[in-house]
Amino acid sequence: MATYLVTGANRGIGLEYCRQLRERGDNVIATCRSSTQELDGLGVRIEKGIDISSGESVVKLVNKLSGINIDVLIHNAGVLEKNSLLELDPESIRRQFEVNALSPLCFTRAMLNNLSEGSKVVFMTSRMGSIEDNSSGGSYGYRMSKVALCMAGKSLAIDLKPNGISVALLHPGLVSTGMTAFTTQGITPSMSVQGLIRRIDSLDLENTGSFWHANGDMLPW
Repeated sequence: MATYLVTGANRGIGLEYCRQLRERGDNVIATCRSSTQELDGLGVRIEKGIDISSGESVVKLVNKLSGINIDVLIHNAGVLEKNSLLELDPESIRRQFEVNALSPLCFTRAMLNNLSEGSKVVFMTSRMGSIEDNSSGGSYGYRMSKVALCMAGKSLAIDLKPNGISVALLHPGLVSTGMTAFTTQGITPSMSVQGLIRRIDSLDLENTGSFWHANGDMLPW
C-alpha cells in the first residue's frame, strides 16, 4: 500500500486520481483550497486551505505531514488562462508561471524530507508545453508556463536520481473537465487517469525525466 499526495484534488483529474487510487487500496492525501462534496465522499485524507502558490500555506502543510513518507507526489494543481497575441495580459502570464511552474518546483523542494529512495514525483503538464508540437500558436501564458514546468521536471529528474527518486512529466490528453469547458471532443477524467496511473506505475530510475502522454506515447520537447 503506497501513500500518494495529490494537489488540486477537489475536482476534475485531481478528484479522479483520488477516486481511483483509493479504490485500489492506496493511501491518499488530497490537498485543495476548498473541498467539494465529491471529494468529501471518497474517504481520503483531505487537507483544505492549501494554496500551492502561498509559501505560508505550503509550510503549514509540510508541518502537518512531518514524519509521513510520500511514495508518489502528484502535482496536479494548475490554472489555464487564455492569452492571444492581440489580448496579451502580462499579469495573467505571470500568474500562470507562478501557479503552473514555480509553485510545483518550490513545493517539491519543501517536501524533500517526506520523499525517500523509491519515491516518485509527477508533474501534470501538457503537450501544449511541447515546442516541437506547437502547430496552432496562441495560449502564450499557458504554453510558456508548461514549457517551464517541463524544464523544471527534467532538471529535478537529474538532481533527484542519486537519491533514488524518479520524476515524470505527464500529459493527460484532451479531457472533458471544467478547465477545458467540458469539451465534447475530450475523453473522460476516468479514462485519462487510468492511463496516467499506468504511466506512474511504470516510472523508475531508467525512464525518469520522461515526457509521456497518458496513452503511453513519448512526447517531443
